[in-house]
Amino acid sequence: AHTEAESVHNGIGLVKLMGRYSGYIAMFATLASRDVDCCLIPEVPFYLEGEGGLYDFVEKRLRENDHMVIVVAEGAGQELMAESMQTSDAHDASGNRLLLDVGMWLSQRLNDHFARTRNEALNLKYIDPTYMIRAIPSNAADNVYCTLLAQSAIHGAMAGYSGFTVGPVNGRHAYIPIATVTEKQNRVNITDRMWARLLSSTGQPHFMQYEKVMEAIGKRATKLTQNGDSHLTKITVNCSPSQSDNGFTWRQKMADITSELEEDIDIQ
Repeated sequence: AHTEAESVHNGIGLVKLMGRYSGYIAMFATLASRDVDCCLIPEVPFYLEGEGGLYDFVEKRLRENDHMVIVVAEGAGQELMAESMQTSDAHDASGNRLLLDVGMWLSQRLNDHFARTRNEALNLKYIDPTYMIRAIPSNAADNVYCTLLAQSAIHGAMAGYSGFTVGPVNGRHAYIPIATVTEKQNRVNITDRMWARLLSSTGQPHFMQYEKVMEAIGKRATKLTQNGDSHLTKITVNCSPSQSDNGFTWRQKMADITSELEEDIDIQ
């Protein structure tokens, strides 16, 4: 992604990684790479418009370096996307809620914003490796570790235990009740030193003013609605992407709303 981005003018490499509810993979990949300029994870809601928003940071980094790399976890930005499109409460076969595609959505929003505000195109390369990051050959340590896990599991089953998993605890393989493993989600602690290291490494916004910005957007949307603007009925825009209104497609309507909201956001 970094090679693609730095090879062209206004180059952006956007990479979507696994992480439905937790941003550990995205966070550690960012720290390990040292080429990433911005990391977006589910634990940190982000916003696009206004001072300290993603658009502002992207423009700043492109002015400085003419390229940048963005890493986004697949569960990031779900609340923000829900503001601009209809969502369904569908679940997959495993019971997990089906998420909106933040990678494609963010790519489109960045392209639309630069075309509208700067009248120039981005050279954005979107990379979605999905589960290919797991598809590498195992080394000797992997083989030994997996063998020990399998042997420990068989010993536990033969001893009459059930409802357990196996893993190292304080240097020894132990039987761990599955209920204990799944009783809470392991999420990134954004007050921890590791997240602070990431912010220092990337120089990205901390997005701590998310609630204030969202409140400003809501007030502006309410004001526009009360004034009876013809193309605004609700900020949620209760229509599907296939519908049109007076020649405006769904995507164009959202771009118009965003443009008007940007003018009225003041978070100082």
